[in-house]
Amino acid sequence: MAPRSGKTSGLAIPAILAAPGPVLLTSNKAANDAFTATVDARTAVGTIWTLDPQQIAHHPRRMWWDILADARDLAGAKRLAGHFVAASVDESAGSDFWSTAASNTLGALFLAAASHRRPITDVLAWLASPADRTPVDLLTDAGHDAVAAQLQGTVSGATETRDGIYETSRQYASCLLDPDVAAWVTPAKGLPQFRPAAFATSRDTLYLLSKDGGGSASAIIAAAADAVMRSAVVVAERSGGRLDPPALCVLDEAANVCRISDLPDLYSHLGSRGVIPMTILQSYRQGQKCWGEAGMDALWSAATIKVIGSGIDDADFADRLSRMIGDHDVQTTSVSTSESGKSTSVSMRTERILPPDAIRALPKGKALLFATGIRAAMLDLRPWYTEPSAKAISPASAAATQAITERALAKASLGRDDFEAAS
Repeated sequence: MAPRSGKTSGLAIPAILAAPGPVLLTSNKAANDAFTATVDARTAVGTIWTLDPQQIAHHPRRMWWDILADARDLAGAKRLAGHFVAASVDESAGSDFWSTAASNTLGALFLAAASHRRPITDVLAWLASPADRTPVDLLTDAGHDAVAAQLQGTVSGATETRDGIYETSRQYASCLLDPDVAAWVTPAKGLPQFRPAAFATSRDTLYLLSKDGGGSASAIIAAAADAVMRSAVVVAERSGGRLDPPALCVLDEAANVCRISDLPDLYSHLGSRGVIPMTILQSYRQGQKCWGEAGMDALWSAATIKVIGSGIDDADFADRLSRMIGDHDVQTTSVSTSESGKSTSVSMRTERILPPDAIRALPKGKALLFATGIRAAMLDLRPWYTEPSAKAISPASAAATQAITERALAKASLGRDDFEAAS
């Protein structure tokens, strides 16, 4: 659906309020959105975890997450590096030498830090000094000789090439330069640690908030969402094959703040493990820009339920939907007059049930449903504020929005450090 067409109010919020198990939500907004509409209701069923490194909700830091916890082997370290690359490079643009080399370098540095339980901020120091042999030595000590040799080869290579690789790596990891952002993913005494495996068997809620665009912390948000979903799959495999109750993962603004590069591949596997992903996009082309044409086609095919709302301005996609809905026979009657009198003939012709122009003109509140095994259907969306529960949710949402405003004003008057101390 296009912006302001009811994606959050008609789909995300009702799903979160009805979820029987743990819930994950990614978003680039807080006030008057899914965060404020659901936080009070979810507080009543479990613990609220809020990862807000860029202060979307001006939420004080009351937790920390070890971003390097899954980077203690080469596959996990490379996966983490991939999140930082994907946050800056569109899959549709392809991978060039510099991005691939920077990804390999970041992966090696993450592995060096994770292998010795060092904070991710050490990686920034190593990126600033390519000649520093510390990460090479740490990798060797941990038994990662091949990775150490590769990193040493990068460091010892031509100066111009080495500097280009390290500069690209620094750009990908630039969000960690902000100490207020890095603090959320480094150990903090006195604060509880968020553990994805424990979350999978709880009824807790994790809100992952980040700005989109340049300089955002979307790589951290994508890494956290990915860690939760993958941990939930592992927990499910160890407990009979499926999570019960299932975990709901609402990836709102997925292409902006939660770019998980292999999400199309994960999609078909997650549902069979009781991990229910809900990926919300503004358009089909937005998904193609994020995951490439083949990736978006794979995501579309793997999703067993697809909902398309108003604002579809892509003529090719509208025509594709029209063809998927199908045709119907229309009876046509024609009358002709001649000297011998009047004659009437009846013929049948085939017409699109819903032509592309009608799909483009879908009003707000209407949506098309494509679900596995049934014909396409037209839906009337039911926003959360039209339900009986809105009598309780609306005041709670207004209070949560007011709290965000008050925290923002307090931060402006006190300064961030004093605000954190006061909170």
